[in-house]
Amino acid sequence: MKKADIKNLSAGDIKNQLAALKADYTKMKLAHRISPIENPIHIRDLRRTIARLETELTNKQ
Repeated sequence: MKKADIKNLSAGDIKNQLAALKADYTKMKLAHRISPIENPIHIRDLRRTIARLETELTNKQ
């Protein structure tokens, strides 16, 4: 998700996205520990997207 897309979201939408992405991140980390996933860089991208969402949520409050 890009910065411009995140800035256009409302606080409620950001919270919903954050919950979904955190769940995906947890599942992906667990799957990677059990057996390596094809593209581990996707884990890093998810973590960074979560950080962007949390930052924007803080700015909107």
